[in-house]
Amino acid sequence: MGRTLCVVNQKGGVGKTTTAVNLAVALAKGGSRTLLIDIDPQCNATTGLGEGPCQSHPLAAGIPLQPALRRIGGNRLELLPGSRAFHDVEALARIDEIPASRFRHQLASVQAGFDFTVFDCPPSVGSLTKTALASSTEVFMPIQCEYFAMEGLAQMIEVIREVMESSPGQLQFGGIVLTMVDHYLELSWEVEKEVRDFFGEIVYRTVIPRDVAAAEAPSHGKSVIDYAPRSRAARAYLELCMEVLERD
Repeated sequence: MGRTLCVVNQKGGVGKTTTAVNLAVALAKGGSRTLLIDIDPQCNATTGLGEGPCQSHPLAAGIPLQPALRRIGGNRLELLPGSRAFHDVEALARIDEIPASRFRHQLASVQAGFDFTVFDCPPSVGSLTKTALASSTEVFMPIQCEYFAMEGLAQMIEVIREVMESSPGQLQFGGIVLTMVDHYLELSWEVEKEVRDFFGEIVYRTVIPRDVAAAEAPSHGKSVIDYAPRSRAARAYLELCMEVLERD
């Protein structure tokens, strides 16, 4: 059975989409058939891989997902693009009104062919994020190494706990990854120590450094791994991928 990673954080600007995109690319380059699903109405995961948003999101329309998939850079990574259409944003915001069984059936129709599915979720704890969590096997949470890193984290963890209790045994806390780390700043060391002391072994050893290449890559429609393969961020995401595979 494949693994489904739900990349979540209710706080924006923490490297959530960058992590979802580059982890998906790294997994595919490592030989795993990978599906990246963009359910963030901002569609940054979609445009960050050089694709345009779809006119109607299949998850909102309740139609088969397979025809909407787009192959990215080879035959091991496929993307289900996001949609910015107002009616889709409204429908996805009310996705808790859709029977969970239908949502899971849509996903199951394509997931069987993939080793990994990666959800890029909106920066919120709304119904769409909860539904994605309920359809996943692992929570993957990026945390920015800055002053407000822990802000709102308790609420996010409470939502994760609620989903775990509603579907016992299905969802596990896969791990926390520290992003935008600048070890020249004492603050980064302090935040990293605080997070590691509090969460322990669920924090990945690999940290993602602050790197201008990671910020530039989406404007070229590429992951940082393809845009600047020798950059610090690219190397870090490849190392993170290795850790994810080790935790299988």
